[in-house]
Amino acid sequence: MTSTQKLQRIVVGISGASGAMIGVRLLEALRRIGTHETHLIVSASGAVTAAQELGIGRHDLDGLADVVHNVRDVGASVASGSFVTSGMVIAPCSMKTLAAVANGFSDNLLTRAADVMLKERRRLVLVARETPLNLAHLRNMTLATEMGAIVMPPVPAFYAHPKTIDDVVSHTVGRILDLFGVEHREIENRWSGLADEFGSRSDTGADE
Repeated sequence: MTSTQKLQRIVVGISGASGAMIGVRLLEALRRIGTHETHLIVSASGAVTAAQELGIGRHDLDGLADVVHNVRDVGASVASGSFVTSGMVIAPCSMKTLAAVANGFSDNLLTRAADVMLKERRRLVLVARETPLNLAHLRNMTLATEMGAIVMPPVPAFYAHPKTIDDVVSHTVGRILDLFGVEHREIENRWSGLADEFGSRSDTGADE
């Protein structure tokens, strides 16, 4: 990135679901890569969860982003489609936030920014964090998907043989970056087929 090149913008939302580490690691990765200007929106519950799970205060959280927006500021730049961005990630995405996005209930900047992504046909990735799922959750995921969002639960890639929670988070962050076409080194063990997994033998012995 040269001094004359303009950074792309990406909006990162952190809501109150468990898994604040995903949003934090995503911000850290984007800063390290240096291709995007990050715009952060954290819900009140998101800040509480980050403090409980990671032991970090709001000041530390805000310090990971280039630009920070108050979740109550519906007049912020990211509330308008004329403010050009590459897209938005909500990581983690609570079921409340998912429901608001899926049903067009833009009652704060987090959900309004997501609504902007949908109406402008920009990439919106919802790292939905809940289990088990009830019918309302599933229907809201369907609605969001039908409108163009990508619902991406942080499911561990067991084929990569993760040894720590950090391994799982790194892989999830890498998959998010993949969806935006961002080159990175978050994923160390990408799937390359059973032939590589078992040496030169691709037949695992399963019945055809």
